[in-house]
Amino acid sequence: MNHYSFEFYGFAFFGIILARYLIFAGGTHLFLDKAFGKDTTAELLQARSGERLLTSDRGRLPHTTIGSDIKLSILSSLVFAVSAAAIASAYDLGITKLYTDVDRYPLWYLGASYLVAIVAQDAYFYFMHRLCHHKFLFRWCHQGHHRSNPPTPWTSFAFDLPEAIAHSLFLIGLVFIVPLHFITVMAVLTTMTVWAVVNHLGFDRLPASFPHHWCGRWFTGPAHHSIHHRHYGFHYGLYFTFWDRQLGTQLPTYEQEFANVTH
Repeated sequence: MNHYSFEFYGFAFFGIILARYLIFAGGTHLFLDKAFGKDTTAELLQARSGERLLTSDRGRLPHTTIGSDIKLSILSSLVFAVSAAAIASAYDLGITKLYTDVDRYPLWYLGASYLVAIVAQDAYFYFMHRLCHHKFLFRWCHQGHHRSNPPTPWTSFAFDLPEAIAHSLFLIGLVFIVPLHFITVMAVLTTMTVWAVVNHLGFDRLPASFPHHWCGRWFTGPAHHSIHHRHYGFHYGLYFTFWDRQLGTQLPTYEQEFANVTH
């Protein structure tokens, strides 16, 4: 494997990360705007439950708000690129637990290490996210992410600088603790990107045909996370509802009103 300078890694990763964000977020946002009409989850829930507090009138998000999300996402991409460059440089020095030889561990370890990384990231995200909502930290650590209400796919990477740094520290720490193949790292990063975009679809752009079923009890999805953007005291998880359920931060009526919506 060729070794490059920290600067080269930084520029390369910045381009890759930013392009990935623009393609996933922009493509998803465009698809939802073009493919679906006004029959949204927000309107379905309002019609069935009469609950206006958890829903909002459908309408396009102001371009200024989307612009703010994109600016924060560019900043986040820069932070993630610096952390990725640091990891690549550390790998070149042989001081991480990253590996390229798939035969170093049994084949099943690829899947096992992926699950370990996802579960660990979910736990890290929950407690870090909840800390960012502390009244002394929210304004300078997390407020930028909540400017969009309802959220859109553009909101998925819109983090204030301290939060972006906190997110990047997870992967930096992980590669020094858990042996991970580069395939596993890419799988984790892809999962994180796709999941973040899907979680920020928002009630107002989430089609009413979107499935709501038993998975909603265990996995964080767009309906689950959209509630968080309206009620800051609930739903801090990234992938799973486990920590929200165990620590009392899941909206008490969520499962009745949202997880089992049928069409």
